[in-house]
Amino acid sequence: MQQHLSDLGKLLIRLAAGGLMLFHGISDLLRGPGAVMEIFQSQGLPSFLAYGIYLGELVAPVLILLGALARPAGILVAGTMMVAVFTAHKGQFFALDQYGAWELEINAFYFLTALAVTCLGSGRWSVSRGRFPWD
Repeated sequence: MQQHLSDLGKLLIRLAAGGLMLFHGISDLLRGPGAVMEIFQSQGLPSFLAYGIYLGELVAPVLILLGALARPAGILVAGTMMVAVFTAHKGQFFALDQYGAWELEINAFYFLTALAVTCLGSGRWSVSRGRFPWD
């Protein structure tokens, strides 16, 4: 029974980390990488790096949802969140929004759930069914 609950917990974390991040990726796909390219260029970074958002916000979340290569995908999502914070949101680190919530609350959520997937793996309720150490 405890193993089933552990696998259910892993599935729920994967649904949160991958499922919710996927909406950001779809939005970025529909808008294109232009806004991210401008942010990177304004900070002296090569604009082509903006295409990495598709890996971190589309490909990795799908892998997390499926439970295939979930640990590497979790690292990719966590890295994407770090890049987002240090490029687009660096001025908000100590800021609160109009309701008193931390401005980086959503970024922290995605970062921490991605790290949880990286630590826990995909579990049995996944494409890989927890058979591989990288899942």
